[in-house]
Amino acid sequence: MKLNKIINNSISNLIILALIVFIVSFAFAAEEPTVDEQLEQLRNILDSSSAYSAFQTTMLLKSARDLIESGILFEDTKNIIENSVEESFDAYSVKKVFDVILDTQQEGLPTEPLINKVNEGFAKNVNKSVIISVISTKAENLKKANEILNEALQEGLEINGEEKMVGILADSLENDVPDESLSWLLKTGTTEGKSILEISEISEELSYLSLLATDSGLSSEEISLLFKKAIENSTNIDEICENIQSSLETQISTAKTESGGTVKPSVISDSETLPTSSTGSPVEVGETPTQEAGEAPTETGSAPEPSSTSPTGEAPPPLEN
Repeated sequence: MKLNKIINNSISNLIILALIVFIVSFAFAAEEPTVDEQLEQLRNILDSSSAYSAFQTTMLLKSARDLIESGILFEDTKNIIENSVEESFDAYSVKKVFDVILDTQQEGLPTEPLINKVNEGFAKNVNKSVIISVISTKAENLKKANEILNEALQEGLEINGEEKMVGILADSLENDVPDESLSWLLKTGTTEGKSILEISEISEELSYLSLLATDSGLSSEEISLLFKKAIENSTNIDEICENIQSSLETQISTAKTESGGTVKPSVISDSETLPTSSTGSPVEVGETPTQEAGEAPTETGSAPEPSSTSPTGEAPPPLEN
């Protein structure tokens, strides 16, 4: 008898709890504005500026609807429009930003890196053409990174944190690490049971080495060949990074000798081999590189130089992760 009473009380408490959860959820749902209400907020923001015609406002609202309905947060969409109005971005530049984000979203790729870049560009008063160029490049690198990931998945490898991995690979691609090297890293690292953090640290190391090679005057073809030879000469990930570092030091030293102290681009021939190990390497796997991965294109990249200046008269700093 006592047991039945306890059971009945428990059932009653569960029913009451379920009703409370339902009522609270319904209340929050009722407060959530509809897409039309959200678009009306955006219209008011656009109408506050005389820079956009009625046609351009309608065009931007249509793009905004597409973004929101695809899953992009309203607050992110709103922030872009607010900043665009504040910075006097023309309507077609704003639409281009929306288009890049929407295309990336529809392909199932992470859009947060793009939105972060846009917000960073606004914060640093970067020219609109640079912002568009940077996020377009970022979007392309996300697609390439996703292709590398899918190739590994098709080979039967199990990769945890796929979206995060795409972001990691995209950052290294942005720093001109060869596609083949990243594909090898992902497959080998996964096979060896390395964690996402470990693969991320090695990816940053490869980014550092690639940037060092570029600063030393090596072309993209030479860098690709250098990385390829390092992979062919060893199966150990840590040793491969050391080999690349050692080979770069040799290339730089040779270039200085041949030019009388001035570094010039060196040529890597197919007959060259890389050492299997190096000593005294100043960079270890996992060490924080001197340049952040995912830095926006500079003079050697695809992005044009900013034409706008900061309020102090100085050129705005480049976009960084």
